[in-house]
Amino acid sequence: MAPIAVTNEPLFYPLMKPTTIGEFFQSLPASLDRDAAEDVTVVYQFDLSGTQGGQYSVQVKDGACTVEPGVHADPQVTISMAGDDCLKLLNGKLNVPASVMTGRLRVSGDMGLAMQLKSLFPTLGA
Repeated sequence: MAPIAVTNEPLFYPLMKPTTIGEFFQSLPASLDRDAAEDVTVVYQFDLSGTQGGQYSVQVKDGACTVEPGVHADPQVTISMAGDDCLKLLNGKLNVPASVMTGRLRVSGDMGLAMQLKSLFPTLGA
């Protein structure tokens, strides 16, 4: 899979309701809030297990987002969970704090950047 980059997408983004992890990562660049991402440089690593699993790196830099399959050498944030749970979270059917407390969702790295994920992608889990 080649990197996916956002270009001149409209400023209004419909709510994301992905049905597969692949669909989610394909649509992710278009859901970036470019204003929120203007001065942000970060790599998020997603390690997803199970039937909807896979490894993806999401880079936000210079107000753009690219997604690549596989493992990034030096991500600032790593998010680990089952792919099915990730879909539930994205569709607003899984509570993030409860998922962290029960170990269904594990986040490592820069917690400030992890918390910024929602402002960079405001349609996630809406």
